[in-house]
Amino acid sequence: MKFVIASALMLLAPTFALAQTTAQPAAKSDTKSAAKPAAKPTAKTAAKPAEGKTAAKAPAKSHATAKAEPTSSRTQLKSATNQVAAGIIAAEAALSPAELAIAERVHVGRMPCELGAFVTVTADPATPGHFHVEGKGFKYYMSPVATTTGTVRLEDAKGGAVWLQIANKSMLMNQRAGQRLADECMSPEQVVVAEAIKKNPPVSVLDPLPAAK
Repeated sequence: MKFVIASALMLLAPTFALAQTTAQPAAKSDTKSAAKPAAKPTAKTAAKPAEGKTAAKAPAKSHATAKAEPTSSRTQLKSATNQVAAGIIAAEAALSPAELAIAERVHVGRMPCELGAFVTVTADPATPGHFHVEGKGFKYYMSPVATTTGTVRLEDAKGGAVWLQIANKSMLMNQRAGQRLADECMSPEQVVVAEAIKKNPPVSVLDPLPAAK
């Protein structure tokens, strides 16, 4: 009986060996098949971060565009502010008809003054009714101011200076310092008037009246 069983086992051994040999290639084939699909998802997964980087670059450009827009807005705002400021300055510089009439009476040119001084009055061509008043150690930008006496008066509000013009002479004063900068300044027209006054001095209210006949 034992001999029969041993003989049967010997006959079945080659069959088991063949079965194992056949199973191993199948296992290897299954392993390779399983490995290949696993590799593809890994490649796709690796590709996705690359796509993420590309997507990240796009928002960076959008961010740069967003930065450019505020810069453009600031430029427009600055330009608008400058225009408003220029409009305010122009409005302040605009003169009334009465002031423009005074400006037409201002004597211009280089005028000799007492003590060898000179004052030059020049009309500003860019701003009608305004004048540059210059001399040694001073320079003012003036505009006319109406007076009740009819005297031609120019003022530089910032510099605190005043130019007064009457028929026979002009003078420049610094009101802030309480100082007379130039006196007895005469244009050619004022020289003529001054000579006429010397020849025919006006009657003073302090002079005694002529005796009645």
